[in-house]
Amino acid sequence: MTEKLFHVTEKGSTVRTELLAGLTTFMTMAYILMVNAGMFAELPGVSYSAIYIATALSAAIGTILIGLLSNLPLAQASAMGSNAFFVYTVCLGFGLSYANALVLILLDGIAFVVLTVTGLRKKIFAAIPASVRLSIPAGVGLFIAFIGLQNAGIVVADPETYVNLASFNLLFGSATWPDVMPILVTLAVLAAIAVLTCKGVKGAVLWGILGGTGLYYLLGITVPGFYTGFGAALDLNPFTAFGSFGASAFGRVFTEGFDFSPYLADHSPAELALLIGTTALAFCLVDMFDTLGTLYGACARGNLLTPEGEVPNMERAMLADAVATVCGAVCGTSTVSSYVEASAGIAEGGKTGLAALATGGLFLLALFFSPVAALVPNCATAAALVYVGILMMDCTKKVDWRNTAEAVPAFLTMAIMPMTYNISYGIAFGVLSYLVIAVFTGKGRSLPGGTWVIGCLFAVMFLVTH
Repeated sequence: MTEKLFHVTEKGSTVRTELLAGLTTFMTMAYILMVNAGMFAELPGVSYSAIYIATALSAAIGTILIGLLSNLPLAQASAMGSNAFFVYTVCLGFGLSYANALVLILLDGIAFVVLTVTGLRKKIFAAIPASVRLSIPAGVGLFIAFIGLQNAGIVVADPETYVNLASFNLLFGSATWPDVMPILVTLAVLAAIAVLTCKGVKGAVLWGILGGTGLYYLLGITVPGFYTGFGAALDLNPFTAFGSFGASAFGRVFTEGFDFSPYLADHSPAELALLIGTTALAFCLVDMFDTLGTLYGACARGNLLTPEGEVPNMERAMLADAVATVCGAVCGTSTVSSYVEASAGIAEGGKTGLAALATGGLFLLALFFSPVAALVPNCATAAALVYVGILMMDCTKKVDWRNTAEAVPAFLTMAIMPMTYNISYGIAFGVLSYLVIAVFTGKGRSLPGGTWVIGCLFAVMFLVTH
């Protein structure tokens, strides 16, 4: 059966190698279960347990799909960056409810399916200036790293400078040990992840989070009242999370998502329409570029590209990504996308979709470990956010920084995202600045029509919604 479905021997692999590759991939990306759940738990009426189940289930569906449809050893889960955009910008920033925001994810997935099936994806891809495309992952990386530093308490609000460094002054009383202790755990976890990665340890992020969790509870002994009521609040029944998932996450996009009356109480229908259009576009663009970059990057590292330098079965892989995003919206989580961490499994010898099925199966098994995952503190997952943000900066080396026409849009794309807590604003500034420079340097007529359409859409967004 494995030969008929995945051609394991034909591709120069074995079942054992594929299963080991799937395990390796799971170990390197399992951190998303805790990180994503921790982010969404900051929203009103959304529980950690429900999103943990939604994250694991959508990751399993997406990963199994990409294995069966494209026969590639890749994996999918809730995309870093898009989840932060969902929580901190769309919900807490724009004021949409959790269910309303899921509608945008649903639209993103449907649009991605249509773009992939019709072939319009290539035209959209060409319409975005290259410097902006290259800078989007870096901007998203800075965005989620900034959130990680804030969640850890390292970066704090300041009435004069807006942000500042947290105080470590334990000697003269301006800082207290209960405040500093979690920060030290975050820094220790970040250092541990870096060291483990340098030593080639698989699953460095996951091991760092687990080690940081142990350190946090060990140091908790030194904090008065740390363990007060700890046992009473502990629920080790794994099926409790399934009940929470069914009650507050699964299908909520349909039962509550299309009711925008709370938002319309303070905004016009035109503002709502433009917000939905531009935000769904931002989700779709980030998803598209993230997926394309991951597919090429992961397959190139494993020498899986075709002789023409293309990703094998690329359209099927993109379709699996799009369908997984739709499933993610139904389950109650943000955009589901391919993970570059699958490169670790490919490095272990994974060559077929059997490795993806192994990873997907482990995500299904992880559904029953939500009580353990709920014990992971924010200070441990915050380090993972910072580290993933660091990894996403790699694309900046491809930008021609000596060419002002490329450098300005690239820089604005990266800088605006973390400074405004908004991915779409970063893309908008990048596209609009590129258009302005092109017009005044006599190159405006050579730009694709799609670039002008996207630019006009973002310009109207600023004029109407902000």
